[in-house]
Amino acid sequence: MKAVLFHQTGGPEVLRYEDVPQPVPGAGEVRVRVAGSAYSPADGGMRGGFLPIPITLPHIPGYDVSGTVDALGDGVDGLAVGDDVVGFLPMAADGSAAQYVVAPAVALVPAPTRIPLADAAGLPSVALTAWQALFEAGGLQAGQRVLINGAGGPVGGYAVQLAKRAGAHVVATASPRSRESVRASGADEIVDHTTTSILDAVVEPVDVLLNLAPITPELFTALATRVRDGGVVVSTTPRVETPADPQRGVRAVTVFLHPDADVLSRLVALVDSGELRVEIARRVPLSELPELHAEAEAGQVPGKVVVVPPGE
Repeated sequence: MKAVLFHQTGGPEVLRYEDVPQPVPGAGEVRVRVAGSAYSPADGGMRGGFLPIPITLPHIPGYDVSGTVDALGDGVDGLAVGDDVVGFLPMAADGSAAQYVVAPAVALVPAPTRIPLADAAGLPSVALTAWQALFEAGGLQAGQRVLINGAGGPVGGYAVQLAKRAGAHVVATASPRSRESVRASGADEIVDHTTTSILDAVVEPVDVLLNLAPITPELFTALATRVRDGGVVVSTTPRVETPADPQRGVRAVTVFLHPDADVLSRLVALVDSGELRVEIARRVPLSELPELHAEAEAGQVPGKVVVVPPGE
């Protein structure tokens, strides 16, 4: 089968489009014929060797997958050959940037039927991150105010939709490029961070501050002052410490994504009911994944990109 992999860590040039043996599912695993594999910046981090995830070389990237069950390992219940599935794969194992991938059966759920199967790969990790940040870490409830910094990115698009659906008042930062998408996702207020100071724009306290974007420690600390007493600051960017204010009872939580098939099933149901939109910026052939990594290194990959393997 065809796959993209790297035999050593480094820049995008270490990625190779090669023939590799087709994987065989073990006990509790299934093999999936890949329809879509979503690119994530974490793939670049693992390829570059600076994301502390214990991979074994050579490594096939891609931890979001959509596709069709092709073979079952021993002891698998609840899935059958021919089932269309979507899932968030173990990040240390070989991933979905290939024609086939082996996955734990418990990591997979039925794919949404409302959208193309390939595009469903754009759902798992980013939508799960948004859910875990807003509701598990932030405890967001109806009637509360949330400030989402970095709402124009893939996680932000889901965060705005989910927060609005939960009955929150959503204040979102976005650039002119992503403004209309953020508005369509349901944001009540949009701050153009390229022309306006976020601190000046956010004058009413928020219950939850969710940071999804690169930010200086100084700005992050200043934004935390906009959180009301007893509120929470949530971040998905561990390179900058998430600020707390114990004197005011403001908590700080840094989110590290974890698998949750039950929540993923709920998110799929929202897609199929039309309550959650999956936005895919573009599709690229698997053979062009190295070029996509190079674009990302240069900061030129807006939105979620789905990588599509060749057919048989």
